Amino acid sequence: MKNNKYNLVVIGGGPAGMIAAGHAGEIGSSVILIEKNECLGIKLLITGKERCNITNAEEDLKKIINIYGQNGKFLYPALNRFSNKDVVDFFESHGIKTKVERGKRVFPVSDNAKDILNCLKKYLKDNNVEVRFNSTVEKIVISTGKSNNKKIEKIVLKNGKEIAADSFVIATGGKSYPRTGSTGDAYKWLKKIGHTVIEPKPALTPIIVKEKIVKKLEGLSLKNVEVSLWEKRKLDSCFGEALFTNNGLSGPIILDLSKKISENKIKDLKIKIDFKPALDYPTLDKRILRDFEEKKNRQFKNSLNKLLPKKLIPVIIELSGIEKNKQVNEVTRIERKKLINLLKKFELSVKGLVGFEKAIITSGGVDLKEVDPKTMKSKIIDNLYFAGEILDIDGPTGGYNLQIAWSTGYLVGESGLL
Repeated sequence: MKNNKYNLVVIGGGPAGMIAAGHAGEIGSSVILIEKNECLGIKLLITGKERCNITNAEEDLKKIINIYGQNGKFLYPALNRFSNKDVVDFFESHGIKTKVERGKRVFPVSDNAKDILNCLKKYLKDNNVEVRFNSTVEKIVISTGKSNNKKIEKIVLKNGKEIAADSFVIATGGKSYPRTGSTGDAYKWLKKIGHTVIEPKPALTPIIVKEKIVKKLEGLSLKNVEVSLWEKRKLDSCFGEALFTNNGLSGPIILDLSKKISENKIKDLKIKIDFKPALDYPTLDKRILRDFEEKKNRQFKNSLNKLLPKKLIPVIIELSGIEKNKQVNEVTRIERKKLINLLKKFELSVKGLVGFEKAIITSGGVDLKEVDPKTMKSKIIDNLYFAGEILDIDGPTGGYNLQIAWSTGYLVGESGLL
């Protein structure tokens, strides 16, 4: 250790900060982890519906890189150093059994995010990382050396205490779920010391629609549906699970589509839900005719039980315009066609996104042009590193965003000692 008290200061006790601090300590560094909350990993505990989708089991690195879009190539060095397989191996070696579910999502067998957090806390303790809670960073003090190279000299906490070190890591996350402590504090520090911050926007967030009728469907969970986004033409579509809320839609495929909405003008966007994507129009028509034949003496309102979830039936009947007490053998071909269109293209108008309050992640952050992808080191400040959501890169649901945290954090844990 040099004259400074610590080799490394890590600001932010989320997944990226914990893996960075723990790995640096594992190598033999003197590390302090600064956390503004009174405990670590608050946001980690609510990921994956509190089950913690730690990563994705996709084996093709190129496919993984492509998932992240145009900024994906930035992650090559980090993923090569600490891949999704390495993440699974890390947790397995620390006593966490894992399993792979639909979409190659990897979860702990216990389905409990607390087990992941407890594993990371033990990792910190075993590697002698000092953790300081209830510590909000007030400012970063920069010094300029003889060669005009800028370095962080120390950080000053809100309580007036100062902490000096050889290197510093910012792993404070973004602005999503601010109640967990992710309030975007670091953006203002970074702008002051010369970094460019790409405008932070909520990503992976529920969608609000204009139609009030969705209130009647609140809580209805949909499986194996296709949801598409339209603006005169189809912009994107996803297959999987969705959920109706009191004012719109949520669920994995909706969260993934929300990124496309944030990138487009919201004015004329439409969502179309295909409740029966496995059946084309003629096949669905035959299916309905078969159901009608079985219940030919029943009223229309009692004929859709096998076809649709109970909560959806009255809404579909209302929108179809078919008299609910009508005998099914009296339903006309034109009425049946309208019913089929409803089931294949249930259309809703996009009003907006819920925003940071319920966004899973933040899109935007530190401009990647100002960060060395091989080390996660700042190109502007000599002894500053970045890890996790603070960077301008994000992915869809399925464990891809936690993978960014693990890979960049692990890389920083050893890079910050160079």
